[in-house]
Amino acid sequence: MKPILPLLLHGLLAYSSGAAVVVYPAPKDEPLSADYQVGIGAQAVDVYTARVLDPPFAGKEWDYGGPYSFCNFDAEGPVEVRIRSKRSLRNTVVRPAISTVTTRLEGDNTLVLSLPGPCKLSLEPEGKKGPLLLFANPLEKDPPRQGAPGVIYFGPGVHKPGKLLLTNDQTLYLAGGAVVKGGVQVEGEHVRIAGRGILDGSDWEWRKGPTACVVMIRGTNVEVSGITIRGASHWTIVPRDSRNVIVRGVKLCGARVQNDDGINPCNSQDVLITDCFIRTDDDCVALKGLDLRGPDSNVERITVRNCTLWCDRARIFLLGHESRAPFMRGITLRNLDIIHFSMTAFLFEPGEEMRLEDVTVQDVRINGEGQGELIRLKPVVNQYMRNKVPGHISNVRFRNLSVSGKPGPYRVQISGADDKHDVRDVSFQNVDILGSDLGKTSERLEVGPHVTDLRFETQGLPGPGK
Repeated sequence: MKPILPLLLHGLLAYSSGAAVVVYPAPKDEPLSADYQVGIGAQAVDVYTARVLDPPFAGKEWDYGGPYSFCNFDAEGPVEVRIRSKRSLRNTVVRPAISTVTTRLEGDNTLVLSLPGPCKLSLEPEGKKGPLLLFANPLEKDPPRQGAPGVIYFGPGVHKPGKLLLTNDQTLYLAGGAVVKGGVQVEGEHVRIAGRGILDGSDWEWRKGPTACVVMIRGTNVEVSGITIRGASHWTIVPRDSRNVIVRGVKLCGARVQNDDGINPCNSQDVLITDCFIRTDDDCVALKGLDLRGPDSNVERITVRNCTLWCDRARIFLLGHESRAPFMRGITLRNLDIIHFSMTAFLFEPGEEMRLEDVTVQDVRINGEGQGELIRLKPVVNQYMRNKVPGHISNVRFRNLSVSGKPGPYRVQISGADDKHDVRDVSFQNVDILGSDLGKTSERLEVGPHVTDLRFETQGLPGPGK
């Protein structure tokens, strides 16, 4: 048997189908969900709550489903999870749909979920109204010890440090069962933020948190892994003027305020966002070229892969509204599940002469709810731009995208601004919208002026969801 002692410093061990499972009791002062009870074998998994639309945003014309619940545990293999609720679970939809995840009902109020191993799911008995976000994480490997050199350690319990500053060669560790109310500012090299705990911004009003963003990064070789971030008061994770940043296995439980963008690489290079669950009110991932500071202010070599994305009000991906970088290029968005969105899912709108180029969007599965627009490629001028001229778009590839769900327009709009600020070299391969391939004669396609080398390819390969 694998050694498990390091995992039991704060967690409780359970077994399911012979696999080891580690759960982390919540702090005594933490109010738990009244909607769901979760268990694995005889062991309870504490279920937390997250708020949606605090004042001044509450009570508007929109309704994004109200408060919701989430829970975390670690598992090394297949696991059976029992979920109970006062509500009927008979019509529960599991998103994203994964063939190896199965469910069975026990009466009207108990759902048994069989998981193949670590995964991140939204369980929705009534659509977006009060879902349960269930995060089955891999077992932790070699977590840092309290008191180790360079380690800032928060054990189980509620902590209120406010602003946390991390510099060279430091690790911030949030143990399972820790709720840390604060924000983190990274300034340096070889910095790590890790654990199974919660970084909580929900005590602060809109834009009044202890740091400019919940996790503000200005550094090189920085990793954020495993934690849950709840209730951001502004942008959530922001690598700015940074190099070699990894965001891995992070769960963002947002949508408490507007402007709570999930992960925004700004003027940064070599950023990897992988195996994350992102729920926000504002854009899930936005790439921005802000004020030019260093010798290389481009946004380059950004990869988002193996993630599940939910945006209540804005876009899933926004590329270019702040466009003062010369280039935004080398962008890969791959193997993604978009389970809910509102505005255009892929909005590429460069300005200020920025060149947006070499972008690949591949293997994306989208739950459609009748949205008006799916993709827009269009150089623009907007209120965020100082140099009031459009940008440029070239070499963009969409491969193996599928939209399933409700009927809707799902428009794809491509248009240049003028003959100097055009769109060129764009291809769509195996893009399936409600069972129909996107082609040059599709009613969903809107092509404006100043667009050249627009191609549609169908190779007879089954796209995602077929």
